Amino acid sequence: MPRPAERRIRDGGRVAGARAGRAGREHAERRGLRRAVCCPRAGPARPAVRSAPVSAIELFGTTFHNPILLAAGTAGFGRELDDVIDLDLLGGIVTKAVTPEPRQGHPALRVAEFRGGMLNAVGLANPGVERVAAHELPWLAQRLRRARVIVNVAGATVTDYVRVIERLTPLQAITAFEINASCPNTKAGGLEFGADPVGLADLVRACRRVSTRPLTVKLSPVLPDIAAMARVAREEGAEAVTLVNTMPGLLDKRLGNGSGGLSGPALLPIGLLATRRVRERLDMPVIGVGGVRNVADAREYLAAGAALVAIGTAALADPRVPVRIARELNRG
Repeated sequence: MPRPAERRIRDGGRVAGARAGRAGREHAERRGLRRAVCCPRAGPARPAVRSAPVSAIELFGTTFHNPILLAAGTAGFGRELDDVIDLDLLGGIVTKAVTPEPRQGHPALRVAEFRGGMLNAVGLANPGVERVAAHELPWLAQRLRRARVIVNVAGATVTDYVRVIERLTPLQAITAFEINASCPNTKAGGLEFGADPVGLADLVRACRRVSTRPLTVKLSPVLPDIAAMARVAREEGAEAVTLVNTMPGLLDKRLGNGSGGLSGPALLPIGLLATRRVRERLDMPVIGVGGVRNVADAREYLAAGAALVAIGTAALADPRVPVRIARELNRG
């Protein structure tokens, strides 16, 4: 009789070895994502075009030595990728979401791939603000020499966000906070704030009151007027916006939570449009995120007006992708 850790599970028609705990699931998920995201069944690749090198970016009162970030949720708090890539080759890392108390997240399966990318329903799983303050951020402060740290903050109530920021804002490792006002995978908080101008204003105002660090607000692509919501964030004290979060989506019976957030190549034109619309109407920095797989995609965000570009799903499939993009941007 095989032990539980040796049993086989069936995932979307494929059979993958299941090891006990999160590491085994994430390995199998990453292997599938490499096929769906890095090798999509799509049209011919765009021809390579030489462009001017892109290097240091000034934002949040500091210097990002290149514009490429790891998006929230793709690297945990950095430890997960430390033996795979040199994090200091990137402009920075956005941590996974931090909430006041630990969260287990949604039940498995949390990731489901499809032709245009993937759905995820992680559910903001994280160890809670006290562990992040005591262990994760000190590790990042000791480990990183150049890469900047942006902490993603989430919660079910405005008070939750305030508690996280109050606890973390004194820590020197932090360059800025990313206010998650757009997560589609939670029953309370997230998009509940970001879809309502009054709710968003209340949230950003409360965060601004307690934060000694700059704020960027992560908005949803489903907003009917994303530039208007970015204006609300700016008027309440946010220095930037992150565009865009995942879109709500459903693949029948593939996720433990039922629905999830769509990311990957399908999100690229949506994120680009949101970035351009905000930059055309507001003099406000944008961190572009959504669908970036290669240097050409990153350049499209920069051309649309983004100051920084965060890599999400492609980094889950292959953690080396962001470093490769940063190097290619620097070469021109």
